[in-house]
Amino acid sequence: MEKIAISCILTVYNEISSLSNEQQQLIVAATGALESAYAPYSKFKVGAALLMEDDTIVTGSNQENAAYPSGLCAERVAFFTAASQFPNKKIKAVAITTSYPMDQPIAPCGACRQVMAEYELKQDSAIEMILHANQQNIYTLQSCRDMLPLYFSGEWLKQ
Repeated sequence: MEKIAISCILTVYNEISSLSNEQQQLIVAATGALESAYAPYSKFKVGAALLMEDDTIVTGSNQENAAYPSGLCAERVAFFTAASQFPNKKIKAVAITTSYPMDQPIAPCGACRQVMAEYELKQDSAIEMILHANQQNIYTLQSCRDMLPLYFSGEWLKQ
């Protein structure tokens, strides 16, 4: 038997002013995306903003449906929008936020983590992740795959 430790580096910022201007701008865009969130059932609005390699910002918000599995998370709305509108541009960073009162930053669900990990593989470069819920305790990770180190690989489907 062998035990293997899996870890990631999470940077915690105590105030938004400690972030770079680019990171702050992404949080502002993600916060703005909350206005288009459709969350009449959970009341848990989420906004996401992607920074593309040419500095274009693409946003997404969660979209619920009375048939719960039919909704879509803000992260996937943003990633799928970027892929359809800018198929040949790389994503540099993603910011995720919520208007829901929380003491710690919001983290993406497992399905969103899988999608983000695959986009990193597709573009062959890391996507910085900025997690936010209030003006304090903002988390950053250098790669989306840090949140899902044992992601499902499309390479397995080719065997």
